[in-house]
Amino acid sequence: MQLSTAHHDERLTAPRSWWGIAVLTGLAGALMLLPLGTLPLLAGLVGGTALAGLLVSSYGSARVRVVNGALAVGDARIPVSALGEPEILDAEEARAWRTYKADTRAFMLMRSYVPTAVRVEVTDPADPTPYVYVSTREPQALVSALRAARAA
Repeated sequence: MQLSTAHHDERLTAPRSWWGIAVLTGLAGALMLLPLGTLPLLAGLVGGTALAGLLVSSYGSARVRVVNGALAVGDARIPVSALGEPEILDAEEARAWRTYKADTRAFMLMRSYVPTAVRVEVTDPADPTPYVYVSTREPQALVSALRAARAA
């Protein structure tokens, strides 16, 4: 079995403003504990900021990869042989596929802060998933990697 040379690796990190919101959440925790004294205030600041930062980090840790003949999106691994032709979605079309055009059976890795996406039909007859929707900041690179992996 030959391994594909096609490669794409992207991390869908959260916007910088979300980190500011995490700090503000810590400040809110500190202010709530202000009447209890200095030590609880510091615990609220550190604990609230750390917890909010952890949530932002985990949400922004989604990866989109094409490696070894498979599309790896989040926890899913889909062989490119089971995928059809990829379609690049601009911001307007991506929003449409996230909302009123969406199929509940589809596999979707959506990040609202990423305006563009790629949609790929699943051609495996044994799989009930009609398509894969992937938010990506580099749709052309993802499509090129998928096509190269399928050709290999």
